[in-house]
Amino acid sequence: MLREEILATTRDSGVVAVIRASSKDELLDTALALSDGGIKALEITMTSPNALDVTAEIRKSIDGDAVLGMGTVLDGETARMAILSGAQFIVSPILNHDIIEVCRRYSIPSIIGAFTPTEILNAWQAGADVVKVFPATRLGPSYFKDIKGPLPQVKLTPTGGVSLSNVGEFIKAGAEFVGVGGALVNKEMIKEKRWSDLGELARKFVNEVQKARN
Repeated sequence: MLREEILATTRDSGVVAVIRASSKDELLDTALALSDGGIKALEITMTSPNALDVTAEIRKSIDGDAVLGMGTVLDGETARMAILSGAQFIVSPILNHDIIEVCRRYSIPSIIGAFTPTEILNAWQAGADVVKVFPATRLGPSYFKDIKGPLPQVKLTPTGGVSLSNVGEFIKAGAEFVGVGGALVNKEMIKEKRWSDLGELARKFVNEVQKARN
């Protein structure tokens, strides 16, 4: 899949599920449940056990139904390892120019973290495909509306503090898509292996995005 196609799939999904799990089996089952629920962009964090090793297996299991990225990437070397392991996009909580350079080299989308207007613009000018506003917990959707006023060309996504109650507001305020962790990747559902419930929760998030876009 080409870089532009990966970006289009991620935007169409509207939601990037940020998956942290305690085991390889949990990662795989969680990814499948979320994909079945209609989320077409999945992000495994480097803080998950065996994150690099499980990437290829998850990609094979979802079989083109979703794109798979690696998150919590802090340097270019890790970005390269993730890409060689099968990651289709790279997400970082920080602005690291080496990450952007590696992603450009391999024609892989980069979603790069920033917080202030200056950081956001610097990340965009450095070549980030999308700027991840992180943490978005205390900023809220109104911050996105404020940023998009003077910087309408910058593609933004929030991570941190996104929930079922505000996901639509982030989309309406100008977010390309949203990154959702604990509010979507429910620990109790995963622990109890309630995969159908997890898929239904995913559908609710996707529906809220669609409603906001319409």
